[in-house]
Amino acid sequence: MTGREPLLLLIVGAVLLVLSGIGPHDRTTWLLEVAPILIATPILVVTARRFPLTPLAYRLIFVHALILMLGGHYTYAEVPAGFWIKRMLGLARNPYDRLGHFAQGFVPAIVVREVLIRRSPVNAGKWLTFLVLCVCLAISALYELVEWWAALIGGEGADAFLGTQGDQWDTQWDMFLALLGAASALLLLSRLHDRQIASLEETSHV
Repeated sequence: MTGREPLLLLIVGAVLLVLSGIGPHDRTTWLLEVAPILIATPILVVTARRFPLTPLAYRLIFVHALILMLGGHYTYAEVPAGFWIKRMLGLARNPYDRLGHFAQGFVPAIVVREVLIRRSPVNAGKWLTFLVLCVCLAISALYELVEWWAALIGGEGADAFLGTQGDQWDTQWDMFLALLGAASALLLLSRLHDRQIASLEETSHV
């Protein structure tokens, strides 16, 4: 990853964010869905010099942002790609929100893992895995609380943001998929992540 790639991802992401906000299905829902981008991006920019992340982390964050933008533009229950998968697999609902919640665990798992490895005593072993999974599950639970508060404040107007599609177990599914996503990220990407962290630490000490 070159030093310019984070800037390139930032610029492309900003352009796509603007495009996603043009004619969304519901303006309030769009704002609520992209809120994590609006919160996380300034933090990443401010900390980029003092605490740059690995290429893997930046790229995953970018992909997650794309998922949020698409879901915000159409609402998760109305994303066209989700309808295509629904028809192809004979599903009862648009599964795009399931992808979103899987990513909600998959991507933060790498970011949390990186912060713990580089800035805490818990930098390896089973405790690292346990803490990463706990934090990701906590993030998912917090998001479900936000959805609940949105429902209390917005009433029926918050239905598009909730995206339950009539599933009474939607909250439980969301948290389970986030947990599954976090576990999958740890299982599939830990070795690659370790190599990139080592490379980043070596570069920072040169």
